[in-house]
Amino acid sequence: MSGFEPDTVMLARLQFAFTVSFHIIFPAFTIGLASWLAVVEGLYLKTGRRVYEEIYRMWVKIFAVCFGMGVVSGVVMSYQFGTNWSEFSDKVGNVLGPLLGYEVLTAFFLEASFLGIMLFGWGRVSRKMHFAATLIVAVGTLISAFWILAANSWMHTPQGYEIGADGLFYPTSWLQIIFNPSFPYRLAHMVTAAYLTTAFVVGGVGAYYLWRGTHTEPAKIMFGMAMLMAVFVAPLQLFIGHAHGENTLHHQPIKVAAMEGNWERGPNAPLYLFGLPNEATESTDYGVTIPNGASWILTGSADGVVPGLTEVAKEDRPPVAVVFWAFRIMVGVGLAMIITGVIAAVLFLRKRLYARGPFQLWCMAMMPSGFVAVLGGWFVTEVGRQPYTVYEVMRTAESISPVITAQVALSLIAFIVVYTLIFGAGSYYILKLIGKGPGQQAGPYYEHSREAAVTNSLSEATQRRE
Repeated sequence: MSGFEPDTVMLARLQFAFTVSFHIIFPAFTIGLASWLAVVEGLYLKTGRRVYEEIYRMWVKIFAVCFGMGVVSGVVMSYQFGTNWSEFSDKVGNVLGPLLGYEVLTAFFLEASFLGIMLFGWGRVSRKMHFAATLIVAVGTLISAFWILAANSWMHTPQGYEIGADGLFYPTSWLQIIFNPSFPYRLAHMVTAAYLTTAFVVGGVGAYYLWRGTHTEPAKIMFGMAMLMAVFVAPLQLFIGHAHGENTLHHQPIKVAAMEGNWERGPNAPLYLFGLPNEATESTDYGVTIPNGASWILTGSADGVVPGLTEVAKEDRPPVAVVFWAFRIMVGVGLAMIITGVIAAVLFLRKRLYARGPFQLWCMAMMPSGFVAVLGGWFVTEVGRQPYTVYEVMRTAESISPVITAQVALSLIAFIVVYTLIFGAGSYYILKLIGKGPGQQAGPYYEHSREAAVTNSLSEATQRRE
């Protein structure tokens, strides 16, 4: 291994981490937002209340911007498999290539086909057709999550393959590849996280309108629906996450050891609430602990044996501090979401949920919480897998392309600049849409679609009389 390769590997990892971190926040939002838009439009069709139309018309524009930015960032990310990780692509392409191809064929084409109707068909197609398009796009986002998480989960818990004499991976069972041991837990955990991410963004916007005293009727609907998710889904995520952790303990024990900051394998392992993992001394310094806490949580018993990082050589351990702190950020945000739901339930019972007060400020502060939790969880998952791309089968250093370090560094800098400009502009536009609020998206298309909707309604009424 030449002296440049470690730097190249680290820079390539940083570049992929940067692009995937930008990318994941958009699917995490659009998965939940598409499903919520389907619910809102369904309520509009059922009740005929214009407020649901106004809410839908505002948020579908935000969905369009986020969907577009998600596509752009996803394309850039996928190109890196060929530019920076060609060895990985060459060896596992027979397994991962079809999975990613299925995602395009079954999800992306489905979304792209009906997205146009969803965005531009209001007042131009029948209400039922438009609602069907929204439902299909929502289902498409879930199908996309299915295939992407199947591929990613296989990298963590690989099965259903064999390695040929040429060193390439060949599938032996697609059912085992797709439904690998960690896949069901990751799918449930990620989709639930997407719904919570959307809920807290929508709830934060509703809280903002309530605080300002504007758009009161749609604000109450947005805020109330978001808090309903916080009350029921946030605690559910805690149980899903715990089940996911138990699965990880079984299949990736060293990752769990890094999450817990536990160095020695054994029973009666304390739970580190906080601490500073020290890889030099193989200890977690200044720890604030709960005695036997890790053993209780992971095994259900104080005598339960918890894995330790020293079970493997140093070169086989993940970066402990990153995994340790990312896990605590994710869990901390999740607990804040649960607390938000509890407060919302209490205020609702006291008939003060929509009253202007500190709780609206809290919910505004919680708007980015879902994104923070998703990124924290993604860092735990991906950094905790290191030093492997395919867990305990293929190392990251064996996966990189024969690229020059300076080229990777320059492309990383270019990505940072371009992403800042493009996604900064997109975020600014989203903030402008939120600033206008529901019912304030007036313009030629809005007026035309309203006239067309009235015409369609009159036509339907005439046909019924005839």
